[in-house]
Amino acid sequence: MDKREFKITGDGSHTLYVEALDETYHSRHGAIQEALHVFINAGLNHFNKLELNVLEIGLGTGLNAFLTLLEAKKRNIEINYTAIEAFPLEEDIIKQLNYTEELNSTIDEEAVFDLIHRVEWERHQEITQEFKLNKVNVDLNHYHSKEVFDVIYFDAFGPNVQPEMWSEAIFNNMYNHLSKDGVLVTYCAKGSVKRTLKKVGFEVEALPGPPGKREMTRARKL
Repeated sequence: MDKREFKITGDGSHTLYVEALDETYHSRHGAIQEALHVFINAGLNHFNKLELNVLEIGLGTGLNAFLTLLEAKKRNIEINYTAIEAFPLEEDIIKQLNYTEELNSTIDEEAVFDLIHRVEWERHQEITQEFKLNKVNVDLNHYHSKEVFDVIYFDAFGPNVQPEMWSEAIFNNMYNHLSKDGVLVTYCAKGSVKRTLKKVGFEVEALPGPPGKREMTRARKL
């Protein structure tokens, strides 16, 4: 994987900068506040269910998974979480991430953040009573599953640097992995991305974006 370095975002939380792509893993305006706004509030909390299946495109630092775990505990709901990641982070990088510190996590919560990264890949495993995790080490182009999901967190690098991740074929695959009325949420609000989502059958909704972005996108399977 290309060289990565730590950056402090606007809310004090870490992101990683990939020099070869000139791209960060999260918004420079705030990694935690972006994840909460886009994936938790507009995605997970769009549903009022006691059990949800979540698919994340890009496990990355584990921030989205960790926030989802905390929300599941808070709401007392069960989450079956699948995370796709083609390039897992090295242990020394994970140990330096400051999310648990910025979120004022308890010792137990710090332990489960660590566990998210330490558990084996390609196996469904219980992280907490409310949160089960399956990490899949695969390129998104080759991901196929019999599972269907209520929510997809589409957190790939932006279309300007990885246009192949935002193609019609990829979104058609995502559409097929969603349950009826399931949603895909992403920080991206680019016109070409929204047009592609509509082309494969999604109903596309523009929502207010997190700090630093005017809009984000939520797409629903009809």
